[in-house]
Amino acid sequence: MTTPRRSSLPTGDSATTPHPSTTTPPATVIDKAQYGLAAFLVLAGGYVLYDASTLDRAFADQPVQPYALPFLVGGALVLLGVLLAIATARGDRPEAEEGEDIDLSQGTDLRTIGLLVGVLVANLLLIDWLGWAITGALLFAGTTYVLGSRTWVRNLAIGAALSFGSWYGFYVGLGLPIPAGILDGVL
Repeated sequence: MTTPRRSSLPTGDSATTPHPSTTTPPATVIDKAQYGLAAFLVLAGGYVLYDASTLDRAFADQPVQPYALPFLVGGALVLLGVLLAIATARGDRPEAEEGEDIDLSQGTDLRTIGLLVGVLVANLLLIDWLGWAITGALLFAGTTYVLGSRTWVRNLAIGAALSFGSWYGFYVGLGLPIPAGILDGVL
C-alpha cells in the first residue's frame, strides 16, 4: 500500500493567506493579579523569616534545631514569590482548570455557598454545648449533604469516626483540650 504524495505547492488563495514572516505575534497579556500573589508570598515568607529569627535557641543538643523549619518555610515562600514574579513578567499565565464535571461558563452557586456557611455557623454555635465529637459528625454529614450526598447514615458514621478520632488525637495525643460538650466525662 502506498501513501499519497503531498504536493509542495500551497493550497488555497495565496492573496488571502498571510505569509508567516509578515504576521505579527500576539501581544503578551500579563496577569497583574499574579504580582499581588507574588508580593503576598514574599511578605508572608519575610514575616516567617523574621518571626523565626526571634525564636529561642534552647535545644543545643539536637542536630536539627526547632527553628530550622520556619527558616525553611519562610525561605521557600520568598523563593516562590520571586519565581512567580519572574514567570509573570515573562508572560506565563495559569491555565483555567479543566474538569470533566466542571462547567466553567456557569457562575458561582450562591445557594450552595450559603448552605455551607449555614452548616459552619451552626457548628460554631453548637460546639460548646454539644462538643466537637457530635458537632464534627454533624458538620461532615451536613457538608456532604449540601454537596450532593444523600446517604445520611453513611455520612454520619464517617463523620462520627472522623470527629471522635480527631478529638482523641488532639485531646489525648497532643494534650490540646477540645470541647467535649454533653459528652464530658463520657469521652
